[in-house]
Amino acid sequence: MKVAILGAGVAGVSTAIALRQKGFHVSIYERHEKQSSIGAGVVLWPNASFVLGRLGVLDEVKAVAGRPTKMQRLSVQNDDLGALDIGLINHHMAHPSLSILRRDLQSILIAKLNTLNVSIQYGHTVEDIKAITSEQTEVYFQNGLRVSADVIIGADGRMASTARHFVCGEHAPVFQGMINWIGVFESENDIFSEIVVSDYWGIGERFGIVPVAANKAYWAGGVACDQIGTREPANYKTELTGIFSDWPEPVRQMIEHTPVHQINKIYLHDHDPTPIWHRNNLIMIGDAAHAPLPTSGQGACQALEDAWHIANCLETFPDNLYQAFEKFTALRLAKTTSITMAGRGLAASLFNRDKEFCRLRNENSKQTDFEKAAVGMAHLWGQHLPILMT
Repeated sequence: MKVAILGAGVAGVSTAIALRQKGFHVSIYERHEKQSSIGAGVVLWPNASFVLGRLGVLDEVKAVAGRPTKMQRLSVQNDDLGALDIGLINHHMAHPSLSILRRDLQSILIAKLNTLNVSIQYGHTVEDIKAITSEQTEVYFQNGLRVSADVIIGADGRMASTARHFVCGEHAPVFQGMINWIGVFESENDIFSEIVVSDYWGIGERFGIVPVAANKAYWAGGVACDQIGTREPANYKTELTGIFSDWPEPVRQMIEHTPVHQINKIYLHDHDPTPIWHRNNLIMIGDAAHAPLPTSGQGACQALEDAWHIANCLETFPDNLYQAFEKFTALRLAKTTSITMAGRGLAASLFNRDKEFCRLRNENSKQTDFEKAAVGMAHLWGQHLPILMT
């Protein structure tokens, strides 16, 4: 069976690895001219570690990743709002949580892909996707190439997925009224004595710091906004300093010591969940199918789960694509919908601009049963995976 994958992000590359390991013939087409990674870093929760183990790259990831022990909530005044024990999640899911720079994760996945003799064809921007028959689809690229295959997998992201347009008739993401500046901090000196995620909550503002080593972290500074504005990289530090100048010292340190070229600005979008992920011989995966906000903490993790599930479904139903696609959708829809909506809910709370609401939110956080929360997260993230739950 020949499979064409549109997009070489985490979803596309990990899916190519999973399919190739099962003997499928795989081709990948990427619109960028060279390897790139959007985003600063990710936490690979135990569900992602499970998949990385099955892909044969978990040891490589562990070698360059941090082992976060807890997620500490703090107010802008540095008050303790409670902490989530990440070790408890790991225990219930029998796999580790790992913090890693996205560029490192992408490089590891692509290196694995190379060992399987699959190369990424860069500079291939999809112009259109057309149904040739009631079962067959053809992909048209801007460079004039036309591609057909037994299976076409749309892993072409959240912002303008041609695959989503083909399946759903539209592909406009939903702007959720937030800006995120993201960056990678690196120091010659050890800064972090422990790999602890620090999540600072303000009024309509938030700043998160995720160490990946004693001298390295990625971070995200967010603020509520009413409309999409400009993106001028030369101004990013000035914008951040203006918002976070009176925040706790670790926040100011991240901003001050991160080079401008390692800062990006993103207007946050997601997608309304859709129950239909496939049409003809094309199926969407990753952000094209389900694009949660960063507040979900599960974007890359769910992309990796997609890779494992779609490969299994195609292997199980090689002669019936409709059955394979329906099985995949049934496995993935409810879980990814829950994660998307939970991400929206947390974002609505974190970026609320009402002072009294935020005061009560912080007080409620202090009263949270974090042990119960950890168990609940483990059970949601472990759904449909053969992970030992204890």
